[in-house]
Amino acid sequence: MGKVECFEDLQVWQKARILCHEIYHVSSRREFAKDFGLRDQVRRASVSILSNIAEGFERDGSKEFIQFLSLAKGSAGEFRAQLYVASDQSYLTEKEFDKLKGQVQEVIRLTNELMKYLRNSNLKGNKFK
Repeated sequence: MGKVECFEDLQVWQKARILCHEIYHVSSRREFAKDFGLRDQVRRASVSILSNIAEGFERDGSKEFIQFLSLAKGSAGEFRAQLYVASDQSYLTEKEFDKLKGQVQEVIRLTNELMKYLRNSNLKGNKFK
């Protein structure tokens, strides 16, 4: 893993940001925009993913970072479940659903890899220096 100086350097955060942008875009159209409950919930879940990654990074401790990555992963699962609801309501095309599902699965994969890396490294975080 290359040198990471801020959360914006993390590939997983970058991918989560793109995912968040995409869901805001598709949920602002057609009937999806009128389903305020689902629209707001899926948006909150997407924001929660990248926010938890950022907050965990800024906590300066690897154990706390892992905890926040776990929260981000949970939000990613919630997001994925909500995609099915949106798809079942025909708010998403099959292509949009597949793209978003692939993106969130990539975020989950990268989150798992980062958690594994942190667990297996000797890094403790800046607050332990």
